[in-house]
Amino acid sequence: MGMIESMTTKPFRFGVVASSVPDLASFTDLARQAESLGYDTLLAPDPFNGLDPFTALSAAAAVTTTLRLGTFVAVGAFRDKKQLDWQTHSLHTLTGGRFQLGLGTGRPGADQVAAGLGREFGSGGDRLRELEETLAYLKKREDRAPILLTGGGPKILDLAAREADIVSFAWYPQPTEAAARPLVDTFRERAGDRDVELAGNLLMVGDEPKPWLKQIFGADFGELKGSVSAVPLDAADILRRRRETLGFSYWTLNMADMVDFAPVVAELRGT
Repeated sequence: MGMIESMTTKPFRFGVVASSVPDLASFTDLARQAESLGYDTLLAPDPFNGLDPFTALSAAAAVTTTLRLGTFVAVGAFRDKKQLDWQTHSLHTLTGGRFQLGLGTGRPGADQVAAGLGREFGSGGDRLRELEETLAYLKKREDRAPILLTGGGPKILDLAAREADIVSFAWYPQPTEAAARPLVDTFRERAGDRDVELAGNLLMVGDEPKPWLKQIFGADFGELKGSVSAVPLDAADILRRRRETLGFSYWTLNMADMVDFAPVVAELRGT
């Protein structure tokens, strides 16, 4: 029996990524619907519709009672570590522990956002060192929000293995299940005895890609089909197997797939 097969006993949970909503009413409606369908978390990118995700998530918290809220993911370079700690602790406290802080070094275009905020973006190495310092500062609090780190490179995954409560693997190109296993095994070796929750992001749900996905990948879906980031609508057995072989128990998906995927969530959540 492999290391990952004997490791995971975590129950399934699922998150919805709020990619784009036109106004406050639409966002709060999305939060209520996600909660009613049994999703565990509602996640906002950074920036969210050009806005601060922490501000938006506070509105979702006000209209829900059990739904967790999180950033997916906040860019470390956008905020001073003390400001980030203040925002995180505020949401963690006001929601009664329902906030989950997702952090990363930034996706393409993040340098322009940082410039607009008057922040230095720096090199990849600079941002990674800054993120490590931020994590050390955040973790000084005994009562703190869970921290998710996302990334696919060895350096940030090594940091996640040492410091994160949750890791969301962001690979490019997207690996098959077989190709992902040695990468996850390496992560678990680095994490050692630390009990890190493993997460994956489902980019493609069903046989036909949603319009938002076409905008990102164009006509080339070769790397997605057959990868760990793609599942059919009847994905329950596939996700059970992936938990056994990879240890993934937390899955996130775009809001466009939320309703279609709800039967799988209802079958697996909490099991």
